[in-house]
Amino acid sequence: MAHLHIIGICGVFMAGLAALAKEGGWRVTGSDSGVYPPMSDFLAALGIPISDGFRVDNLDPAPDLILVGNAISRGNVELEALLERGLPFRSGAEWLREHVLEGRHPVVVSGTHGKTTTTSICAWLLDRAGLEPGFLIGGIPLDFGRGARFPGGPHVVVEGDEYDTAFFDKRPKFLHYWPRTLILHNLEFDHADIYPNLEAIRAQFRLLLRAVPRNGTILANGDDPEIEGIVAKAYSPVMRYGLSPGHPFSARLESGDGRVWTLSREGMPLFTVHWGLIGRHNVMNGLAAASAALLLGAAPERVLEGLTSFQGVARRLQLRYVADGVSIYDDFAHHPTAMATTLAGMREATGAAARLWAVVEPRSNTMRRRIHQDRLPGALAGADRVILARPGSKGLTPEELLDVDEVARQLNAQRQGSAEVVDGAASAVGCLVQRAKPGDHVVIMSNGGFDGIHGRLQAALNGRG
Repeated sequence: MAHLHIIGICGVFMAGLAALAKEGGWRVTGSDSGVYPPMSDFLAALGIPISDGFRVDNLDPAPDLILVGNAISRGNVELEALLERGLPFRSGAEWLREHVLEGRHPVVVSGTHGKTTTTSICAWLLDRAGLEPGFLIGGIPLDFGRGARFPGGPHVVVEGDEYDTAFFDKRPKFLHYWPRTLILHNLEFDHADIYPNLEAIRAQFRLLLRAVPRNGTILANGDDPEIEGIVAKAYSPVMRYGLSPGHPFSARLESGDGRVWTLSREGMPLFTVHWGLIGRHNVMNGLAAASAALLLGAAPERVLEGLTSFQGVARRLQLRYVADGVSIYDDFAHHPTAMATTLAGMREATGAAARLWAVVEPRSNTMRRRIHQDRLPGALAGADRVILARPGSKGLTPEELLDVDEVARQLNAQRQGSAEVVDGAASAVGCLVQRAKPGDHVVIMSNGGFDGIHGRLQAALNGRG
């Protein structure tokens, strides 16, 4: 067995690559700082040893190949050692292309929102159709219980991340994947730490189109004007999907909360879906994935069965606990559009009478900035009560930092007493224990762990007198 060592192995992407490499026959080791569950447990279950901390002797004896995670920068002792010794190394995206995607049919899901859920649904539909797909997903689909699997058939479904690749390669990861089926889901400004404006992101998506062969397919969201602008100069066949009628693939909502919808192909209804996901955005996710599966030869009845049985993705509006009558959800939303659509879906599902809380940790590099300052009040207005945690200021001046007090002020101007600002998870739990009532729904929005707030809130609610 060739020895593959991964520097920065505990990120979701790199841990997924470790799983693929292990299944593909490599002997895998890795290192990272602050090794802790769930990734440490995931890698341990695969029999992959991890060094907690970066050390030069992790490279003794020299591995056959080293993967460098995109969070690893110059100055890291292992990175400096491999450069000095001239050891062979790759980015994770390069390795994926060379050792998994080459010679297979990459199905790449791209866009600002919904990538993880859409990729998960697509992999599940192809699996239910008996096509034995491989997959690499930036989350944990509950149906698979893991975010990566080596392919048993020709298809590999990959979440196409527009974030940069490695310290030596600042192109998006998705430019390495050379899709044969490409889903263009939506496009907005994000990743303010690496992109100066929306046009810079558009340019990368235009480059992505160049990688699709003429006998491939681009599945484009026909309801998104930004995507329409991108595909205007496509080199490959473009098929559109959306909620608007007239697209080759379209969906009609049969219930306001998105739990029932009908999929049509070329204007002819194929089937009606009854599933557990809520919201128009999830209907779009399911429609995009189903369109790809149907184009790849999955039978309609298998696609329907897959959609109906799909359980969802961890941290995508996942009901974690019900404590003292209060429902606690975990949601990865970290962009105003995602927050607004999540809350709209929850409102449709719970009805007007139920009280809806949004607890927000502005944690991503974009959300900590004032990029979306003016959009946040409107995005959160769908909640009855809003709790905003103060963002970390690391690397930002006060002028650059999101002003959560101003967001709360604007929300309170619309509805007095609807918003407040806290210093962190402990304070948020204290507010909720005092004010949340049986029947309330609390959606916790963060792209991180938020200091274990979900379990802490459950324990505190169950313990109140």
